[in-house]
Amino acid sequence: MSAPLELPVLVLNRYWQPIHTCSARRAVHLLCLGHAQVVQVEGEEKFTTHDLMSWIGYSKGKLGDEVIHSVKLALSVPKIIVLGIYDRLPRLDVKFTRRNVFLRDKFTCQYCEKIFPEIKLNLDHVIPRDKGGKTSWDNIVASCVKCNTRKSNKLPKEAGMHPANEPYAPRWRPLYGLQENGLGDESWDHFLHHDKKETLKSA
Repeated sequence: MSAPLELPVLVLNRYWQPIHTCSARRAVHLLCLGHAQVVQVEGEEKFTTHDLMSWIGYSKGKLGDEVIHSVKLALSVPKIIVLGIYDRLPRLDVKFTRRNVFLRDKFTCQYCEKIFPEIKLNLDHVIPRDKGGKTSWDNIVASCVKCNTRKSNKLPKEAGMHPANEPYAPRWRPLYGLQENGLGDESWDHFLHHDKKETLKSA
């Protein structure tokens, strides 16, 4: 998560409802295509939206780790973007994806119980596929490369390696999972917990 382009960005639909997250890389790509605008999360003009040129201007003079540098300019990493035409509602279930497994397991290898950056984690079938194991919430855990290699295609009993936590299908939405794991930005709270705050009315 340390690389600016890999930082998580909250994605809102055109009704300003949170629908999922993406990487800063993807957010900047959508901004460049004109498919999304960046939501300003600080200052007197909080919640103002910026297109690419406006965001470039806003980013001038910004310093710190959350700035994307290129040869000609520096661009602040967006924290929230709003899509221009997407109007689908947020998912009610938790989609089974690599990233959501890592979120459920708090980016912790379930065998050595050490925390790793996302790029150093793999998905491990607790019951190997060649022994009838399925690729599903209740048979997949996060595993570091070393533990994944050591376990190979063995059963937990054969390898003497058992997950620290029994795998399960989470009930939280991934957006809340990010917050619970300290990976989301506090600026997201307004949208993730809108029931506790005044609902934002966009023009």
